[in-house]
Amino acid sequence: MKMFVVAAACLSLFALSGCGNTARGLKQDGVQSSNALDNASRRIANANTN
Repeated sequence: MKMFVVAAACLSLFALSGCGNTARGLKQDGVQSSNALDNASRRIANANTN
């Protein structure tokens, strides 16, 4: 029974670690997408003023 509890705890830690990595990756993707959209918008605005 004790071995089952240890195995379940390890499995839970692995799952939580995976969720944390996914959340961090999604945040980074969002920031990068936002920056790319800002840069593209700036280029379009500058092209229209020239």
